[in-house]
Amino acid sequence: MDRLSEMEAFATVVDQGGFTDAARKLGISKSAVSKHVSSLETRLGARLLNRTTRRVSPTDIGLAYYDRARRVLLDAGDADALVTAMQAAPSGLLRVHVTTDFGVNHLSPILGPFLHDYPEITVNVVLDNHYVELISEGFDLAIRVGELEDSSLMARKLAETHKMMIASPRYLEDYGRPARIEDLNDHKLLHYSNQADGSVWRVTSPTGEARQVRSSGWLTVNDGQSLLNAAVEGLGIAYLPAFLYADALRDGRLVPAIEGLEPEVQGVYALYPPGRYTQPKVRAFIDYLVGAYRDRGPGDWHRSRPPM
Repeated sequence: MDRLSEMEAFATVVDQGGFTDAARKLGISKSAVSKHVSSLETRLGARLLNRTTRRVSPTDIGLAYYDRARRVLLDAGDADALVTAMQAAPSGLLRVHVTTDFGVNHLSPILGPFLHDYPEITVNVVLDNHYVELISEGFDLAIRVGELEDSSLMARKLAETHKMMIASPRYLEDYGRPARIEDLNDHKLLHYSNQADGSVWRVTSPTGEARQVRSSGWLTVNDGQSLLNAAVEGLGIAYLPAFLYADALRDGRLVPAIEGLEPEVQGVYALYPPGRYTQPKVRAFIDYLVGAYRDRGPGDWHRSRPPM
C-alpha cells in the first residue's frame, strides 16, 4: 500500500479518535481505513493503536510516530500547494527597486510588452539611488549593478556592462589626455556622491593591479546622467557604466579617457528575497528581463527598446 496513505489513515484515526469518524473524514470506507492502519503496523513491526470496544488511542510508540507522520503529511501538502502556486497565472502587485540611471534608460522603456503579456500583474517601480532593504521595505525585486554585497538574497545575473573612464574630445584638447592611471591625479574628475568610497576610484591597471585614484574636480553629484552630461560638456573625466555612456561614445561626444586601458566588467543582477519557491510574478518578470537583455554585450548598452 501507499506509505503516505497509510500515514494519513493512521493520523486521521488519532485526530478523530476512531475508525468510523476517520473514514467519514477521508471519504473512504471504515474497512479501508482499518486495512491502511494494519498494513502500517505490519510494515513497522509495532502496535501503534490501543483498540477497545469504546475508544481508540495511540500507544507510546504510536504517539511518537504520529508527531513525525503529521509533519510529513504537512510537508507533502505544502509540496502539492507549491506546484499549484507555481503553475498559477502570475498576478498581483510587483514592487521593483532600481537605480534612477538604469531604470530611466533601460527598464522603463521595455515595460510595455511585459504588462501586455501579464495583464494581471501591476508593477510599481521605485527609481532611487539609495540602498534599500528589500524584505523590510516590501520590495519583491531589485536590479543592481556591480559587485554584490554578501546577503541572504537570491540573485540572478541578467547581463554585464562595462565601466570605463570617459571624457569629451574638447576636455582632452584643453587638458591633455592621461597616458597612465597615475596621470589622473592631475585631472579634473567628476565624482558620484552616493558611491561608498566617496571620491576614490578603484581601477585595475593593465598588469591587473588594483589601484586607487583620488582627485578633486568641479562637480560631485548623486546622479549618473548628470555626470554624463558634465563629461559631454567638457567639465572633466567621468567613470561610468556603459549603460549610460554607450550612445555618447558611439556618436563621438565622448571617448575613452586613457587609450588602451581595458574597461571593468560589472554584472547586472536581479535580487529577490529567498524562499521555498519564487513567486510566479517575480519569476515571470525576471525571465522577461533575461530575454530583454539577452543580446547585450558588456559594451552594447545603447538606449533600450522593447524586445521583439
